[in-house]
Amino acid sequence: MDYLNLGATGLKVSRICLGAMTYGSSKWRPWVLDEEASRPLLKQGLEAGINFFDTADMYSLGASEEVLGRALKDFGPGRDKVVIATKVFYPMGDDPNQRGLSRKHIMHAIDDSLRRLGTDYVDLYYIHRFDPETAIEETIQALHDLVRAGKVLYLGASSMPAWRFATMLYVADANGWTRFTVMQNHYNLLYREEEREMIPLCLEEGIGVVPWSPLARGLLAGKRRPETVRAATDIYRKEIYGDEIGEGDARLIARLEAVAETLGLPPAQIALAWLSQKPAVVAPIVGASKPQHLQDALAALDVRLDAETVASLEEVYIPHAVAGMAR
Repeated sequence: MDYLNLGATGLKVSRICLGAMTYGSSKWRPWVLDEEASRPLLKQGLEAGINFFDTADMYSLGASEEVLGRALKDFGPGRDKVVIATKVFYPMGDDPNQRGLSRKHIMHAIDDSLRRLGTDYVDLYYIHRFDPETAIEETIQALHDLVRAGKVLYLGASSMPAWRFATMLYVADANGWTRFTVMQNHYNLLYREEEREMIPLCLEEGIGVVPWSPLARGLLAGKRRPETVRAATDIYRKEIYGDEIGEGDARLIARLEAVAETLGLPPAQIALAWLSQKPAVVAPIVGASKPQHLQDALAALDVRLDAETVASLEEVYIPHAVAGMAR
C-alpha cells in the first residue's frame, strides 16, 4: 500500500479510503450490512494496509460509527496508526437543533460521535454539506474550537459550490481559524462537473480531494454486474443519476467496458484507476459489501492508464446538471 499526504498536511493516508456507510444497520437501509457481516470486510481492509476510514453520524443513525469503532479496536494496529473521518450536518433526531452546522449542534455532535467511535479524537471532521441557515463564522469558529480542544485534528468539507467553499476558506484565513484541508466531493468518470471550478480551487489552495461515489453508485462496475439489493433500493442513486441511464451515459459506460475488455481488467478497476490518476485526488472512498469489491479497488492502484486510454475514456463525456449537493 502506498500512502500520500492528505492535501497540504503532513498526515499520511492510504490511496484507498474505506467507506463505512455500507456498515451499520439494515434497519436504516436494506442494502446496509449489519455488524456481523461488516467486520470481515473492515478486517480485510486493515490487512491490506488501508489506514483511512470514512463514516458519518447519520449513517445508520450512529450505528456505522459504532461498528467501525469496535472493528478498529478489535482488528486495528492501534489508534495512532489509523485515520478516522466522520461528519456532521444531517438530522440526528426530530429536534430543530439536532441538525445543521450551528455551534450548539456541532458541540453535541462531536461528543456523540466520539462516544460511538470509542475514541478521544477524530483525525478528520467533515461538514457533510453547507448550512445556509447558519453564519459561516459561527460554523468555522466552532470547528476551530474543536481542534483547539484536541477533539479533532483536521477539518474537511463536502459537496458544495466552489464559491461557497472559497468563501469558507477566506473566512477561516481572515480570522486565524483552522482551515479546511480536504474536500469530499461527487466525482467520477460519469460525473466530472467538479473539474470546472472545485478541482482547480483545490489545486490552487492545496486542498486534498477525497471523492465519494467513485463508481457512480455501481453504474461504472459494468453491465454484467449482478443486480444487487442496493441497486434496486438506493433512492439517492436515482436522484443523482436518474431512473434510467441516459443515452450519453450509456455511451460512456460502453466505452469503459470496451477499454476494460481490451486491457483484460474489470470496468471497476479502470474507473478507479482513472480517478486515482486525476490531479488533487488523494484517495477515492470505496464502499465494499463483498470481498471482491475491495480486491478490485486495491488492484486498481497498480493500474496505470496511458494518455491515449484516458483520452478515449473522456472524449464521450457529456455535461451534467449539478448533483450531489444539499437541496
